[in-house]
Amino acid sequence: MQLNAYLNFNGECEAAFKFYEQVLGGKIIMMSRFRGTPGENVVPPDMRDRIIHARIQVGDTVLMGSDSPPDRVSQPKGFALSLQFNTGAEAESKFKALSDKGEVGMPMGKTFFAERFGMLKDRFGVPWMVICEKED
Repeated sequence: MQLNAYLNFNGECEAAFKFYEQVLGGKIIMMSRFRGTPGENVVPPDMRDRIIHARIQVGDTVLMGSDSPPDRVSQPKGFALSLQFNTGAEAESKFKALSDKGEVGMPMGKTFFAERFGMLKDRFGVPWMVICEKED
């Protein structure tokens, strides 16, 4: 069994996954549009070039997502994607890249439970926690 996160976007799935590929060093495995699928005729014509399903491999983890019809998209709430690193420098670097044009909820810093920890929402509104529990 594998548990993976699935993110819904309002027309920004392709941009988000290309951003994650660059920032996280992942590899987009699949990026399919509504056009040419059985779902093409169920969505408004302006959605046909949006993403029906995307999958990116980041390390041993797969992150998936799609563009949802506007009436079915809501801001992510009640969860965060968590990135764990072996060094504070790695954590700082990824935190800085992910928070570019986003919103920092808790600046990266030393805490009672971690060498480095911070929380943010990226430019697409996806919540992240970045942590380095202790230096290797």
